[in-house]
Amino acid sequence: MRMSRSPDASFPGQLALTREVTAAGLHGDEAGSQQEPASVAISPAPETATESPAAPAAPEGEQSQPAVAERTPEHVRLWKFDAAVIPVDLDGGTLVPPADPKVLGWWGQPAGSAKGTTLLVGHTVSTGGGTLDDLELTPVGKIATVSGVKYRVERVKIITKAQLATRAPKLFNQAGKAKLVMVTCEGYNSATRTYAENVVVVAHPI
Repeated sequence: MRMSRSPDASFPGQLALTREVTAAGLHGDEAGSQQEPASVAISPAPETATESPAAPAAPEGEQSQPAVAERTPEHVRLWKFDAAVIPVDLDGGTLVPPADPKVLGWWGQPAGSAKGTTLLVGHTVSTGGGTLDDLELTPVGKIATVSGVKYRVERVKIITKAQLATRAPKLFNQAGKAKLVMVTCEGYNSATRTYAENVVVVAHPI
């Protein structure tokens, strides 16, 4: 979630999950100055998403990685991003990233799981210094490595909060197709110190 670093800055950026979303599989027991939380609320989603093209097919002869054991995410490397990862839990339906913008939070399935979403969330900082400051620039096709498990980036989107809420049941599903999802905030308004959008990166195991 993108924040402005100011003298009285705090880290209130949150991913709030409503009853509708938790019913779809988001359960905590499954394996600037004050700013408006980056909440997820179910509402109609206007078709205004900025989306990258689909990832190209793997080059001929490229082999998928052999089956790997599930691993607790402790580190992620993707493109120019390199960060430690720590577990985060739902607190009253809200998923709060680590206060340190250089550290990402993990929720959901472990890396290497055969099903469901491995979710990594983190703050960004409008003045620089956050690991995910440029998440929206991630090239499609890049390889993300989460504690040794590899995923290929297939989609990079900038979407509104409403769109994220609408897509959350599928995006964060804990029983569907295995995937890595990385989320942060975008569209910082310095006048209101709020965020209008989210960056969502979706990658699948290779």
